[in-house]
Amino acid sequence: MATPARHRRQLPTLSTEEISGLKPSLADVIEYRKSGLSLNWIVGCPLECGYCVRHLFDNFGMKVPRRLMSDQEAVTRLVGHRYFRAHTTPIQLLNRATDPLLPVVKPHLFEVLRKLDEQGLTNHVLVITRWRVDDEDCAILNSFTNLRLTVLVTHSGIANPDIEPVDSHIAAQSLQTLYRHAEHYRTVLYWRPIVPGLNDSDTDIERARELSHHAHATVFTGLFFRKEIAAYYQAHGLPVPYEQTARRKIMPEAAEQRILDAFEDGGSWGALFRKTSCAVAYAHGEADYNGHYGVRELCDICPQEQITRCEAAWAKPDLRVVTQEARTLGAMGEIEINDRAIVVEGLDEPPRYYLQHGFGYQCHDRDKPHHYRQHGRAPIGWQPENGHHTE
Repeated sequence: MATPARHRRQLPTLSTEEISGLKPSLADVIEYRKSGLSLNWIVGCPLECGYCVRHLFDNFGMKVPRRLMSDQEAVTRLVGHRYFRAHTTPIQLLNRATDPLLPVVKPHLFEVLRKLDEQGLTNHVLVITRWRVDDEDCAILNSFTNLRLTVLVTHSGIANPDIEPVDSHIAAQSLQTLYRHAEHYRTVLYWRPIVPGLNDSDTDIERARELSHHAHATVFTGLFFRKEIAAYYQAHGLPVPYEQTARRKIMPEAAEQRILDAFEDGGSWGALFRKTSCAVAYAHGEADYNGHYGVRELCDICPQEQITRCEAAWAKPDLRVVTQEARTLGAMGEIEINDRAIVVEGLDEPPRYYLQHGFGYQCHDRDKPHHYRQHGRAPIGWQPENGHHTE
C-alpha cells in the first residue's frame, strides 16, 4: 500500500547550523531506552503537555516539527546501529520529541515503518501517541505485516488545561478506533501519568477501566518528575505534585493499590500491567522481552496465560557468556547473575539494555538497585515490607 508520505509535502530539514544549536542528546537521533532502541529523527511538538520529557532536552519551546535527516537516513542509522539486532531489538519511533501521529509527522512515521517492514524485519516496534487516529491511519498500520507493531495510546484524563492542553477524549477516541480496526498491529492503553490528587479519583479510575476494554492490554504508570519539569511547573504557577524530584517515575504505593483494588475482579485484573514491555508482549501473545519474570512480584496481577508464557521462556543465562559480552561493552568489577537479574558495574543504560534484550533477562546496575516491590520506580511514597522508608 502506498503511504501518504509519497503524496504530501515533506517536513523541512534543519540545517547543520540549526542542528548544532540543539542539545547534543537531542541531536543524537538514536537512544537506547528500556522499551527499545529509540529513533527520533523529527523534533518539535505543539501539544504543550506540561510534564513532557522535552523539557529535559531544552526543546519545549520548539512547537513546529522539523526533521534532523531524511526518512531513509534515519532507517539506515537505525539498522546500522551497534546495538541493533534484526528480529530481536525492540524499536521505538518518535517517542521523545514529537507526537508521531501529528498530521505533518505521520507520513514520515509511515514511510519509516514501510522501509523497515520491507526489509522483512520482525522486531517489536512501539509507537506512542495521544493524537487523532483515523480509519485511513489504521489501514496503513495494518499494511505492515512483518513488524510486530504496537500503538500505545497515552491517556491521562488530566482535566487541568495548564498541565495538559490536549483533551483526553481525543486519545480515548483514537484508542477505540485503533482497537476496532486492529489486524496486523496491536493497541495498548498507556494510562499515564497518574498523579495522586490530580487524576486518580474513583471516576478517573473507572474511566480508565472502561477504556481498557478497547485495548489488547493496559499499562499504568506514574509521573516522570525531573528537576527541569519541576522548574517549568514552578515558573508557570502549576500545582507541584511532589516535594522531591526523582530519576525514576513516581508511582506511590497507595495510588497503585487503589488502582489494583478497582480493577480486581474475582482474583483477576484482566490485561492490566505495571510494565510497558509486559503489556506489549501480552498483546502479541509472547513472553516479555525484558525478562521481568525474574522480578516475580511484578507478576502477581498478570493473567495466568502470560505467566505461563514468561515462565517457559525465562532462563538464567550462562555466566561465562554474559561476562564475555559485558566485558566487551566495558563492564568493570564483579558480574553476578542472581534469580532476578544480571548485576553489573560500570555500564550505563544503553549497554545494560543491550544485554537485557539479548538474554531476555533483567540487567541492573549494582549502584542503582531495584528495591523489592517498587521495582524501577522512585522511592517516593513507598515503604519496604518491614515498614521503614526505602533508601
